[in-house]
Amino acid sequence: MARVVRLGLTGGIGSGKSTVAACLAELGAAVIDADAIARSVTAAGGPAIEPLRATFGNKMITPDGALDRQQMRSLVFADASARQRLEAIVHPLVGQETRRQTETAVAAGHRCLVFDVPLLVESPHWRSRVDQVLVVDCSEPTQISRVVARSQLDPEAVQAIMQAQSPRLRRLQAADAVIWNDGISLTDLRTQVAALAATFGLSLANTTVGPH
Repeated sequence: MARVVRLGLTGGIGSGKSTVAACLAELGAAVIDADAIARSVTAAGGPAIEPLRATFGNKMITPDGALDRQQMRSLVFADASARQRLEAIVHPLVGQETRRQTETAVAAGHRCLVFDVPLLVESPHWRSRVDQVLVVDCSEPTQISRVVARSQLDPEAVQAIMQAQSPRLRRLQAADAVIWNDGISLTDLRTQVAALAATFGLSLANTTVGPH
């Protein structure tokens, strides 16, 4: 059986990490998105909701039964112990679903698994679970402008999120490979990703290039 390559993908908010993940999926990788899994377990009816309600109270649950992500974000920025309690509930559930998706992808014949993990560098566990770390990088002003443009957050709120993540230098020091995504077109970004993906045995023939 061919060896399965496990690639850890990370980058700061607004770096374009999700776009790179989509490019890798187009090339044949199985992308396992830790943030998407976290959103699913904290959605209405998700397995994290009742433990979250018991720990943080009804005020952290929206009327439709999901985690109030904005209120929780404000709380964990202000209270490190709240972050620890949140992670103690959510992380094991994310881990279970990550393992399930990994087994499904391998059984389906995927030979490159991309683990899209926003806080990969911050985690004490993830580096040992992947073969290489790919960091998507851009300048901090670009991060801020992108997130402001796509969200309702003001620049100060975006900066607070960035400060809660690893500094750029720490991410870059942890990288085995870096995709620079600043001041380039989507076509150029895909060219970078395709060149890197070829080293993991992904097929360039699956690439589709569209307008920026």
